Amino acid sequence: MGKYDFDKVVDRFHSGSYKYDRLKQLFGREDLIPMWVADMDFEAPQVVTDVIRHRLEHQVYGYTCDPEDWWPTVMEWVESHHGWKTQKEWYTFIPGIVTGIGLAVNVFVKPDEKVIIQPPVYHPFRLVPQGNRREVVRNPLIRREDGGYTMDFDNLKEVCDEKCKMLILCNPHNPGGILWDKETLKRLAEFCYDHHILVISDEIHCDMALWGKKHIPFATVSEKAAQCSITFGAPSKTFNIAGIVSSFAVVPNPQIREKFFSWLSANELNDAPLFAPIATIAAFKYCEEWRQEMLKYIEGNVRLVEQYCKENIPAVKPLRPEASFLVWLNCQELRLTQEQLVDLFVNKAKLALNNGEMFGEEGRGFMRMNVALPRSVLQKALQQLKSAVESL
Repeated sequence: MGKYDFDKVVDRFHSGSYKYDRLKQLFGREDLIPMWVADMDFEAPQVVTDVIRHRLEHQVYGYTCDPEDWWPTVMEWVESHHGWKTQKEWYTFIPGIVTGIGLAVNVFVKPDEKVIIQPPVYHPFRLVPQGNRREVVRNPLIRREDGGYTMDFDNLKEVCDEKCKMLILCNPHNPGGILWDKETLKRLAEFCYDHHILVISDEIHCDMALWGKKHIPFATVSEKAAQCSITFGAPSKTFNIAGIVSSFAVVPNPQIREKFFSWLSANELNDAPLFAPIATIAAFKYCEEWRQEMLKYIEGNVRLVEQYCKENIPAVKPLRPEASFLVWLNCQELRLTQEQLVDLFVNKAKLALNNGEMFGEEGRGFMRMNVALPRSVLQKALQQLKSAVESL
């Protein structure tokens, strides 16, 4: 028994939770177990709540300045956990990572230029550039026989032309949970640097490596990687504080940094809201024990999904994530159309998962399951899925 109670079931309905309070609108019914939006159903660490409550007791909520220990705290965390020695001037607040992608697209990619993505991948990587009227170039990942994925460098050479100015990297990968190895990242850096392509590395799940594995920040693999990249990070996934917008960008290259940071500053997009630095400092300084216990609990939930599917739903094959609380379910052996697959999960199993096809056509036959929830609820969800599959 750990120090923290991740078995506690918290009622999140009518709390303004997107995961819960948008079920009816987006899935057509409310009687579902929500396993889609990538936040956790665990209470945030108590110390984070305490520091926010302490600040609330000072009942003046005027304009704020950055706490002096904010960036030094982040720098210490990044170095101690990921071996990346950074500098304070490399950092800036950004108002969310998806927002940050949109900002970077507008700063660095002209309207007639292109953005490369590697599907199946987090859907805003496609939607944000497209919404900003930039062409998206697809370089699909190669799915291995064991269910994992590798990057397709041969195809990357084929699809890349002189109009390709940005590549959005998911590191760790979502939805596959892949921790990209150093050689893969180094090879990608070599290609992008030589082709004058800016890499936006979304590393929001970097602090959720599982099974004793290690995350490798893209910018650390080579000098070329450092000089052609912007890294996005946040404590939000790890400590379940996504509603407290606390994202940041790290930019080693001075020319890229000046162009990006000056644009953010001119538009006042680099000013953090009141609670972002407060929550970040508390999480990174005092919540390592909570993080370690949470990761062990997630590992237990992943094992439960693997074992239950193997014994009871063998046609559903989960890909074990190396990082994050997201499990990529291969449901192709059910021989259903994507519409039928979604209907199976929503209307028969009464589960709200992410439709795999939203991550690209390569996600057809897949569903993404969020397992960051109490084990009793996960067991109930798996039982409902088993009954739904048996009814086919």
